[in-house]
Amino acid sequence: MVAIHVVKQGETLGMISLDYRKPLAEIMAVNAIANPNIIYPGQQIIIPGLPNADTIPYSIEISIANRKLVLKENGVIVKTYPIAVGRMLFETPVGNYIIVNRQPNPGGPFGAMWLSLSKLSYGIHGTNDPSSIGKAVSRGCVRMYNQDVLQLASIVPNGTPVLIRPQ
Repeated sequence: MVAIHVVKQGETLGMISLDYRKPLAEIMAVNAIANPNIIYPGQQIIIPGLPNADTIPYSIEISIANRKLVLKENGVIVKTYPIAVGRMLFETPVGNYIIVNRQPNPGGPFGAMWLSLSKLSYGIHGTNDPSSIGKAVSRGCVRMYNQDVLQLASIVPNGTPVLIRPQ
């Protein structure tokens, strides 16, 4: 099985390619798209190299207001983690995403692990500032305690759905 992206209004194939960190030519080839400028809202785009989210028992739900990340397995809450979210002018993006890749020890302020979301420049990551957890202080990413993000990363595979909600 492969991951599927449903085209939203205003999206381009180039944007989708960047969000999923997949070469444009690869996405065009897999989807038999001759002209990258001709896609339409609602169109299903195959994302190569990622499993279909329906085959993964896990999902992540993030509440920006409550500053909580909830890990579910087959719809049942497994664990709830405290998080930090985006500050004013750098809000954490509300929407439905998937984890597209990961990077252990990414350096800088990103702590012990980086889980890239299918929205360019956004992810779930650790922190070098544990006192920030529970606050709205990031540039839009979801911060976790290092031990929490390592635990989460050891459980969920790439392709796991991530639902970010205001509440």
